[in-house]
Amino acid sequence: PAGEPRGSPGSPGARDGREELRHSPEPCTKMTMRLRRSHSNSQFVDSYICRICSRGDEDDKLLLCDGCDDNYHIFCLLPPLPEIPKGIWRCPKCVMAECKRPPEAFGFEQATREYTLQSFGEMADAFKADYFNMPVHMVPTELVEKEFWRLVNSIEEDVTVEYGADIHSKEFGSGFPVRDGKRRLSPEEEEYAGSGWNLNVMPVLQQSVLCHINADISGMKVPWLYVGMVFSAFCWHIEDHWSYSINYLHWGEPKTWYGVPSFAAEHLEEVMKKLTPELFESQPDLLHQLVTLMNPNTLMAHGVPVVRTNQCAGEFVITFPRAYHSGFNQGYNFAEAVNFCTADWLPAGRQCIEHYRRLRRYCVFSHEELICKMAASPEKLDLNLAAAVHKEMFVLVQEERKLRKALLEKGITEAEREAFELLPDDERQCDKCKTTCFLSALACYDCPQGLVCLYHMDDLCKCPRSKQYLRYRYTLDELPAMLHKLKVRAESFDTWANKVRIALEVEDGRKRTLEELRALESEARERKFPENELLHRLKGCLGQAERLSPEVPAPALTVEELRAFLEQMNQLPCVMHQIGDVQALLERVEAFQAEARAALDVPPPAPGTLQELLERGARLGVEVPEGRRLERQLAQAAWLEEVTATLRSPRARVPLPVMRGLIQAGRTVAPSPAVDVAMAELQELLTIAQRWEEKAQMCLEARQKHPPATLAAIIKEAENIPALLPNIQALKEALAKARAWIADVEEIQNGDHYPCLDDLEGLVAVGRDLPVRLEELRQLEVQVGTAHSWRDKASRTFLKKNSCYTLLEVLCPCADAGSDSSKRLKWRQEPGLYRLDAESLGLSAQDLRDPGAVIVAFKEGEQKEKEGMLRLRHANAQKAAPPLPGPGPPSCVCGQPAGPGMLQCQLCRDWFHGSCVAWPRLGAQKPSPAWWEWDAKFLCPLCQRSRRPRLETILALLVALQKLPVRLPEGEALQCLTERAITWQDRARQLLASPDVAGPLERLAALRHRLHGDSDGALREASRNEQTKVSVENGDAPSPEKNGPLPSELEALSAALPRLQGPVLELSEGTRRPLEELMMEGDLLEVTLDEAQSIWRLLQATRPPPLALFRLLLELEQAERRGARARGRDPEKRRKRRAERGDLPPLAKEELEPKRSRGPEGGDPRDSPTPGPQAPGVSVGYSLGQWGDCGVRRVPG
Repeated sequence: PAGEPRGSPGSPGARDGREELRHSPEPCTKMTMRLRRSHSNSQFVDSYICRICSRGDEDDKLLLCDGCDDNYHIFCLLPPLPEIPKGIWRCPKCVMAECKRPPEAFGFEQATREYTLQSFGEMADAFKADYFNMPVHMVPTELVEKEFWRLVNSIEEDVTVEYGADIHSKEFGSGFPVRDGKRRLSPEEEEYAGSGWNLNVMPVLQQSVLCHINADISGMKVPWLYVGMVFSAFCWHIEDHWSYSINYLHWGEPKTWYGVPSFAAEHLEEVMKKLTPELFESQPDLLHQLVTLMNPNTLMAHGVPVVRTNQCAGEFVITFPRAYHSGFNQGYNFAEAVNFCTADWLPAGRQCIEHYRRLRRYCVFSHEELICKMAASPEKLDLNLAAAVHKEMFVLVQEERKLRKALLEKGITEAEREAFELLPDDERQCDKCKTTCFLSALACYDCPQGLVCLYHMDDLCKCPRSKQYLRYRYTLDELPAMLHKLKVRAESFDTWANKVRIALEVEDGRKRTLEELRALESEARERKFPENELLHRLKGCLGQAERLSPEVPAPALTVEELRAFLEQMNQLPCVMHQIGDVQALLERVEAFQAEARAALDVPPPAPGTLQELLERGARLGVEVPEGRRLERQLAQAAWLEEVTATLRSPRARVPLPVMRGLIQAGRTVAPSPAVDVAMAELQELLTIAQRWEEKAQMCLEARQKHPPATLAAIIKEAENIPALLPNIQALKEALAKARAWIADVEEIQNGDHYPCLDDLEGLVAVGRDLPVRLEELRQLEVQVGTAHSWRDKASRTFLKKNSCYTLLEVLCPCADAGSDSSKRLKWRQEPGLYRLDAESLGLSAQDLRDPGAVIVAFKEGEQKEKEGMLRLRHANAQKAAPPLPGPGPPSCVCGQPAGPGMLQCQLCRDWFHGSCVAWPRLGAQKPSPAWWEWDAKFLCPLCQRSRRPRLETILALLVALQKLPVRLPEGEALQCLTERAITWQDRARQLLASPDVAGPLERLAALRHRLHGDSDGALREASRNEQTKVSVENGDAPSPEKNGPLPSELEALSAALPRLQGPVLELSEGTRRPLEELMMEGDLLEVTLDEAQSIWRLLQATRPPPLALFRLLLELEQAERRGARARGRDPEKRRKRRAERGDLPPLAKEELEPKRSRGPEGGDPRDSPTPGPQAPGVSVGYSLGQWGDCGVRRVPG
C-alpha cells in the first residue's frame, strides 16, 4: 500500500550487524537514566543471590539477567567475565531458550487502546513536550531527527510510540471534499472535489491506468489516512507493483522523508542483505514487510544514494516506481496517501510481476488482466496510453505464444476457455510462485485443487500429461486481433497528422476548403488526440481564415494592411472566395489616391473639392495617407473662416473664452502662413484684453479706492478693444451705482427735512460696498456716528440695566395698557413676543419718517394709554385685596398663583409676589415721624418701564438733539414725551396752587415741622428729600447702604407702626378726585417730577397709615438682610471695600440696584439680585429659575 505503514523506531527489524555494540556517546534520555539507576540500586541487588554458588556476597560483581531476573557472579560464569558488561545481558539459560525458539516474522504490535483524533493529539503533544522538556512547537527538526536515529542505533533503550496508520478513508472519511451525497458542498469545496490533485480523484483520472481496475483496492485506488506522533516511522519499502505514490500532509508538524532512486533499488537490497544476511535467509521478502529500518548514513557509506526532505503542511510528496523510501514524523500530524499509475509505469509493472514471481509474493491485481482489459476497449484510451498498452500487449502476446508452444511440445493438448476475471484471486493463483493467472494456467483433472502458471508447468503434479489441460482466457487468434485494434488506435494519430501536414503545406498542389480543414479539427477532438504543434497550426489556419472571410474587412485597414491582407488570403492553404472582392477594393483605393494627390497639388485647394474627396474616401473604408492630408487642409480652411467671421463681425464683441477657444483650436490645425498670421492677431488681441481685465480687477479689489473720474477714464479707454471684458463691465456697473448713490445723497440732503437715520445707514452700507472712493461717504458716516452716540446716551439715561425694552418703546405711550389680564399674562410668559409701542401706535416704518404722523400717533396713544389704564385698574380692583394664597388664576410677572407677601402696584392695581419684584426699602430712607412722606410707593415692572430721569436731564438731551442733522424716531418721541411732561407739570402746579389744595399743603407742612420738633429734624428731612429724589429719578428701589439702619432699627420701626395715626388731613371729594386722576397720569409718565411726589404725599396724608404695607416691606427687608448674613455675602459692602482698596471705581447708585434681565436670552444670570431669606408669610425663591420679560427674575411664588 501507498505511503506509510505502522511502525515504532524502538523495535527496528534490522541494524548494522557489523557495527560494534558499544555504549552510545549521545546524552542520556530520562528513560536511560532510570535504567541505570535501577542497575546501581543496592537494595534491589541485595534481594538476590548467585544461581551458581548460592551466595549473595560481593554485590559489586553480581550480574542481573535482563531476561529472567536471575543473578550470577561474573567469576562464576563459564567462561568468567572480567567486568559487568554494558547494555542488555542474558544468562546462559535465556540464551539457550532463545536459540531453540522457532523464528518469528518481524512486525509491529497492534495497540489495544482506541483514540479519537483529539485524544490522540493530546497524548502525542504531551509525550513530545515531556520527552524534550520544552513546548512542542519549539523543538527543532534537527534535534528530533538526531534523537530518532540515536534511539534506532541504541541497544540499551526502547521507546514505544503509537501510529494511526493505514486508516481506510472510505470508512473514516477523507481530508479532501468528496461527493458522497452525505452533505452539501460549498462552491469552494465543489472546486476541490473535482480537482485532479484530490487524492480521491487522481487514481481514476483518464490518464491513470488504475481507472481500468473495477475493484476499489484499499491503499492503491482508495486513499489511506495516517495520524502520526513524534518518532512514529515508516520503514524502508517500495509501493505495491512498483507504482507511483503521492502523499499530502493536511496539517500538523513536518514529516521527514528519505528516498533512494529506482536505479539504486537493487543496490540497496544488496547492501541490506550483506549487512543482515540472517534476516533475509528466513524472510527473502523482508523489505516488503515494511519492518526494516537502517540508518541512511550506513547506506550512503556503502554507495547507496539517499536524498531527504521535510514535508510541511500543505505540501505533496511523490515517489516514483521502485524508489525505496522511509521516514518518520516530527510530531502530531495528519496525512493522506494513495497510489497512481501512468502510461510510462507499464514496463515497470511487468518487471515487478517477474520480481514477485521470483520472490513468490502475492500480487495485488493481475497485470495481464489489466493490459487485456485496456486492449479490449482501445477507443477509450488516451493516445499515449494506447501506444504504451500496444507495446506491452505485443510483449505479452509473444511470451504467451512461446509458453503455449512449450506446452504443446510436452504433449498437453486438452484446453478449456476460462473467464478468469470472474474467479476470486485466491482460486487462480499459481501454487508455485503465487502469481495471479489470467491469460492461461495449467490444471489437472485428477488434482482439481492444483493450478500453476505456464512458467511452472513442471511443478503442477506427478500425474500423467494426459490428465493435465490448459485453461485459457483468449485463443492465440484473438490476441492478435486485440493487438491490431490497439495499433490502429495508436497509429490513428500518425494517419491524421499526415493528412493535416499535406493540407497545410499543400504538398499535392490542391488547396482544401474550409469544410475539409474543420473536419480534420473535429476528428482530432473526437479521437481525443493530445495537444501538438500540427493541431495548433490547424486551429491557427482556421482562425485566420475565419477572420479573413468577410468581404469588407473591419475595422478599417490602411493601404499597406489591405495589401498584406490580400497577400495573406493568397497564402492560406484553403480556398478563399473573397479574394476577388478584396482585389477590386484595392484597385479602387489606388485610383482614389491618385485623384487626391492631384487635387492637393493645385494651390489653394477648394474646400468643396476637399470635402467631396473626403466623403468618397470615407465610403471606401480604407485609410489612405492622402486622407490625412485632405483632413488637415480642410481643418485649416474651416478654422480660418471661423476666425475671420468672429473678428470681423460688427454686431458683437468677442468673449474671452471664445478667443481662447480659437487659439486652442488653431494649435491643432496644420501650420501655414495664413494660420500663423491669424494666430498672431488673436494672441495680440487676447494679451491686450487680459491686461485691461487685470487693471479692472485691481480697481475692483484694491483697498485704496479710486474716484469716479479715474474709473470713467479707464472704462472709456477699454471700450476701444473689440472684446467682451467682464471686469470692465463690472467696473462700469459699479460706477453707475456710485453715481446713483451720489444722486440719492444729494436728494436726501436737499430735502425739506433732515434725513432719517435709517436712510443714512442704508446709504452708508451701500457706499461702503462700492469699489469707488466717495467723498460724501465720510460725511454721512460722521452723521450716523453722532446719531448713534446720542441714542446711546439717551438709552443709558432712560433704560434700566438689562432692560427688555427698547428706547423707542419706553418713550412712546403704552397704547395697549388696557389689555385684559390673560393677554398681559401671556405677554409675561412668552418673552420676546411683545409688540413694539410704535406698532401699537399704528406707525409703519414710513410713518416714522414723517414728524407730523409721529406727533399725531403719540397724542392718540396718550389717550389710549389713559383709557386702557383706567380699564385695567377697574378690572384689578375686582380682585381680592390681597389675593388669597392657593390655587387660582395666574398672577405676578412669574405667572404663578397668588401667595403670601403680595404687593399691589399703585398704578395698575395688580398684585405681585414680593420675591419677584423690587420693593421700596424703608430702612434705606431713614423714615421720619411724618409717615405720609415715607417712600412706600410701589410700581410694578409693567408700569415703570424705565429709570424715569428728571425733566432737567431730558431737556439737556433735547438740546443735544437739536444739533443733530439727522432725524431719529426716538428724538421725536422724546420731544412728544417732554411736551407731555411739561403739560402735566403745568396742570399739576395750577392744581397745587389752587386754594382747595394750597391750604391743606400748608397744614401738612406745619404738622411735619411739629413732628420733627427742631431744625436738625429739618436738615435730616432735607437730606432725606434729596436722597428720595435721586432714588425716584433712578426709578429703582434703593438698596440698603453701609450706614443704613441695623436690624434693631428695623425692629424699632416695626414696633413704632402701631403708634402711627391718620389720616392727618381731610380733602373733599371734589378736591381729591382731580388729584387722583392727575396722579395716575403722572405715574404713566416715564419722567420724574417733584409735583408728582407732592401730590402723592398729599393723597397719602388723607388716608389711614398703610400699616400692612409697612410691615410687609420691613419683613422683606429683614429677611433679605438675614439671608445676606447667613451666606456671609453683602454685595454692596464687598463692592465698597474693593473700591476703597482701589480695585475698581465706586459704582453709581443705580449700579448698586438689583440687576434685572430681559429673559432667558438676555443678560448674565450672575448679575441678578439674590433674594434674602424669606420673612414670615413671604415666598422667596433662591434658584435662578425662569427670567421674566419686564426686567425682573421669575421665581416660584
